Amino acid sequence: MTGNRKSIAEGLDLKALMALGKRLDKRTKRGTYREALAESLLRVRDKRGRVVPLALNAAQKSFEERCGQRNIVLKARQMGISTWAAARFFLATITRPGTLTVQVAHTQESAEEIFRMVHRFVEHLPVDLKRGALRRSRSNKRQLVFPALDSEYRVETAGDANAGRGLTIQNLHCSEVARWGAEGAEVLASLRAAVPPGGEILLESTANGMGGCFYEEWMGAEERGYVRHFFPWWMDASYRVTGREGRELMAAALREDERRLMEEHGLAAEQIAFRRRVQKEFGTRAAQEYAEDAASCFLSLGEAVFDTGQITQRMLEAPKPAEERENGRLLVWLPSQGGRKYILGVDAAGGGAGGDYACIQVVDRESGMQCAELYGHYTPQELAQWVARLGSEYQQALAVVEKNNHGHAVLAMLEEVEHYEPLYRERGAAGWTTSQVTRPAMLEKLGAVLVSAPDLFMSKRLLEECRTFVRREDGRCAACEGAHDDAILAMAMAWAVREQGG
Repeated sequence: MTGNRKSIAEGLDLKALMALGKRLDKRTKRGTYREALAESLLRVRDKRGRVVPLALNAAQKSFEERCGQRNIVLKARQMGISTWAAARFFLATITRPGTLTVQVAHTQESAEEIFRMVHRFVEHLPVDLKRGALRRSRSNKRQLVFPALDSEYRVETAGDANAGRGLTIQNLHCSEVARWGAEGAEVLASLRAAVPPGGEILLESTANGMGGCFYEEWMGAEERGYVRHFFPWWMDASYRVTGREGRELMAAALREDERRLMEEHGLAAEQIAFRRRVQKEFGTRAAQEYAEDAASCFLSLGEAVFDTGQITQRMLEAPKPAEERENGRLLVWLPSQGGRKYILGVDAAGGGAGGDYACIQVVDRESGMQCAELYGHYTPQELAQWVARLGSEYQQALAVVEKNNHGHAVLAMLEEVEHYEPLYRERGAAGWTTSQVTRPAMLEKLGAVLVSAPDLFMSKRLLEECRTFVRREDGRCAACEGAHDDAILAMAMAWAVREQGG
C-alpha cells in the first residue's frame, strides 16, 4: 500500500478488484488494505446530513485491530459499528468472487436505512467501475447483485423466521440483536447455520436488559469462540457539551464516580458535562443507552434479589484469576494451601451444550473466600471427575452436591466410580436437598454476605449471575429470562454448609 490513498480507487477493473480482495486484511503501519480502500472508495452521510468520504472513527479502528472470524460488539449508541460492518462486508462482496453478504436489522425501518447506506456506496463508486466490473443485474428489495463477480449483497429483517435457510453466507452482520424479540434466538440460529467455517459473523447491539438472545450471546461469547468488543460512549469524540450549556452542567462539584472516570479514562470536563446531560434526559436508562462498562449497561428485568449497586462495584474491583484452565472454564484465584480446609459447592446439569451449566465453587471454610470456580457444560460423569479432582487438590474438600435432578447421578459416580469420601450428608445420605425451606434461607444468607463482605467473591461470572437474579411476579426468585443461576446456587450451598459448621 503505497502512495496517496485517493489513488487506490483509480484504474480499478475486475482483475484489480480481485487482487485487492486477496489483500484486504493485510496490515501495514497505516492499517489494513481494507481500511485504505474504504476511505478512498466509499462515501457516507455524516451527522450533519452531508455526503463525505468514510473516515474510520476510534471504535471502528479498534474493531478492525482486534476482529476475528466471529465477533460480538456491545456498545453505546451511535458508535458507527453498523456503518463499518456495511463498509467492511461491502468491500469483501465487490472484491471476492462468489461472496454473499447478509445484513440483518431488527426493524423494517432500520433495514431500509442500512440498504440506503450500502446503495450510497454503489452510487458514489467511480463511473467506470459501476459500468464495468461492478455492473448490477438487480437492485431491488434490498438486494444488490454483481454478476461479473457472482456476488450478492442482501439486507433482511429479524422478523423473517426463514432468514438464512437455503443460503451459504460468507459475511453475516446481525444488528441490534438485543431487540430481535422473543424469536431472536431461533432466527439467529438459522442464520448462523448458513455461515460456513470460513465465513465471518458480526453480532452487535446496545444492551436491552439482562436476559434474552443478545445477553446470552455476550455472556457465552468466549466459550463459543467469539471475540468480544466493548465500546463505551466516550470513544465518540463528539459526545461532549461545551459553551454555556457545558458550564451550567458543570456548575455542581464533581462526584466520586465522575472523578474516577476522569482519572481512569482521561475524560475532559466537556465529556462529564455530556454525561450529566444524558443522565438528566435518560434517568436510569442512561447506563444502558450510553454504556460505560460491560456489566452496568445491562439493566435488570424484574426486582433484583441482590444489591446490584454493591455487586456492580465489586465487578469493577474483582481481581483477575491467578490461573485459567480448561480454556477458561476453570478459574483459580487462591491455590490450595496445606493445613486449610475447603468446601466445594456443586450444582449439576445434564451436560447438553444448549442447557444449563454445571458449576463447582471452591470456598475456604474459615474465611469464606472464593478460591476457584469451574463453570461449563459437563455430563454428570465429567462433573464427578472434576469434583474428585478439585476436592483432592484442595485438601480433601467437603463436596456439597445438590442431589435434586442430575445430582443423583453425580453422587452415584462419586461414590461408586471415583470413591470420593468427603461428601456432605443429610441423615446419612449423601447430597444436599434444595427445597422450599432451604432455598430461600441459603439465598438470603448469600445476599447478606454480598453486602457485608463483597470482597470474598472473585468471579465476575458469579457476580453477573447475581445481577440477573430477580424476584418474579409469582414471588419466586430465579434467573431472569435468558440468564443462569448455576454459579449462585453452587456458592449458596457452600455458604449454607459453612454456616452449619460443616
